[in-house]
Amino acid sequence: MITFLSILAVGFFLGMRHATDPDHVIAVTTIVSNQRTSMRAALIGAFWGVGHTLTIFVVGAGIILFNLVIPVRLGLSMELSVALMLIVLGVANVAAFFRSIPEATTSDFALDHSDGPSLTHSHAHIHGHLIHTHPHAHEPKTHSHNSGPTPLAWLDRLFGKAGVYLYLRPLLVGIVHGLAGSAAVALLVLTTIRDPRWALAYLLVFGVGTIAGMMLITMGIASTFKMVSGERRNLTRSLAMASGLLSMAFGVFVAYQICIVSGLFSAHAQWTPH
Repeated sequence: MITFLSILAVGFFLGMRHATDPDHVIAVTTIVSNQRTSMRAALIGAFWGVGHTLTIFVVGAGIILFNLVIPVRLGLSMELSVALMLIVLGVANVAAFFRSIPEATTSDFALDHSDGPSLTHSHAHIHGHLIHTHPHAHEPKTHSHNSGPTPLAWLDRLFGKAGVYLYLRPLLVGIVHGLAGSAAVALLVLTTIRDPRWALAYLLVFGVGTIAGMMLITMGIASTFKMVSGERRNLTRSLAMASGLLSMAFGVFVAYQICIVSGLFSAHAQWTPH
């Protein structure tokens, strides 16, 4: 009984440490960079952890129970998916930064001979984690909102004001991250735990530890961003862009390691789960 509890304790703390891997931290940073509340950031971390745990448990259970073997190229491809995901997240943050820049930096006056001059300017609007701007004047007929089926309006109507898609993204990111780490975790379990039931329990506790660790990390990131930027929205957007650039750079580095160094597309690919 003591040995079993020791295994669970080790699994929990290894799961918390696993959450601190650089690719994990960089990915969630791009997601929580625009969050201003620790609670919402913690939920984002929890959804990432749930997605990660789901993949770890499913793939790990297949390896433990059915002795599945992951081919070298498949293992490298799963890790490459993480690199591509980091690049996509980075591009999304950088694109959001440029979309949040006011389209009209100076006031434009339009002369209307019947109603007098009207002032046109821009404001940034936040929809969940999405930021966009639109120029408008303080007169109904000059407001530039389009009530048509724009992508943002479609998402808002589909998911509602609760912002479900805000948590769908970290869930999917966690699932992809789980693909890259599941083989290594399961192989570690196989070398230390012979009883399949204990091994499956270890995977679950490992996942719980990962969820707890990522919640702490996302809360810390959101609190740091809020403390540094304060009420300065421009600084918040700049930090979000910086996290996007870092995510893109790290994704390119990981892709280089997998494709060139490990030889994913060569005749002699090499893969060491880690």
